[in-house]
Amino acid sequence: MDLRQLEALLAVADHGSFTAAARALYTVQSNVSAHVRRLEQELGTVLVDRQHGELTPQGALVADRARRIRREVQAIADDVASFGADVAGQVHAGVVSTAARWLLPQVLAALHEQHPKVLPTVLEASTTSLRPLLVSGRLDLAVVNLPLDDDEIVVEPLLEEQLMVLVLKGHPLSGRASVSVRELAPFQLLLPPSGTALRDDIEAEASRHGVTLSPFAEIDGGRLMTSLALEGIAPAIVPSTALPGWIRGNFDRIPLDGLARRVIGLARRRGSALSAPGAAFAEVVRTVVAARAWRQPGVAVVEDLAPTTPAAPGMPSVAARGVEA
Repeated sequence: MDLRQLEALLAVADHGSFTAAARALYTVQSNVSAHVRRLEQELGTVLVDRQHGELTPQGALVADRARRIRREVQAIADDVASFGADVAGQVHAGVVSTAARWLLPQVLAALHEQHPKVLPTVLEASTTSLRPLLVSGRLDLAVVNLPLDDDEIVVEPLLEEQLMVLVLKGHPLSGRASVSVRELAPFQLLLPPSGTALRDDIEAEASRHGVTLSPFAEIDGGRLMTSLALEGIAPAIVPSTALPGWIRGNFDRIPLDGLARRVIGLARRRGSALSAPGAAFAEVVRTVVAARAWRQPGVAVVEDLAPTTPAAPGMPSVAARGVEA
């Protein structure tokens, strides 16, 4: 097999037909069909369902590995281009929506200043959505919620953050210094969907207090949940970074007692070294977190990143954790 065959298969997977794949590759349909057919002959299996233009299970497996190969080939080119010169090339990164709002503006500005030849492509999504993209090689690295229990992914903790309740001023909870899950029971709330790690933690704490929380709605997305709470739809339980500290308005941030702090970390696929652009992006993320994350309300930074950085008010610095190699 060769790269042309793999690229043809990926084009069919991404565009849904041989005709569309040919247009994407600036070639004719017969060339795409020939490359896929030779690959099928070599592997002794059907990779594309011709009737529907979809990959067979075997085709999906091959495509998953082909994407990794394509990224590794691109990483070779980027590493060579960056050797002994400015780092250059593209990096594909993912960021959870809550951290993206305060982290990305600073990371992108610093990356452009330090490595102007690096082109970042950033996907904002939930950890649940980012995880398979890391494993498949579509993303080089991602800022995600931890723990992330996957043998194919290596994680590096960056910071911890408190959970808080967002309410408009004038709400019965407004003005509180803190609030417990028990005290939330009388109110309808915006909550993460059932089955998510954050919702499971909230429900476990509610069960411990012998109460049941009433969802006004279940929202899969910290930023959307924050926006809805600020519109007065209902109070929301969100991580501290969902609302950057510089934002002010007719609302209160109330620390939520009793729940463990959420950990945010940097994740990459095991067994695959980051390209030079990817390593540059990761280092900028670490630098920005060390310098700025503690300024966010309710956030503490891993000590290895910021040994002399003061913690946010009421938040001791986080004990450094071991990082898998």
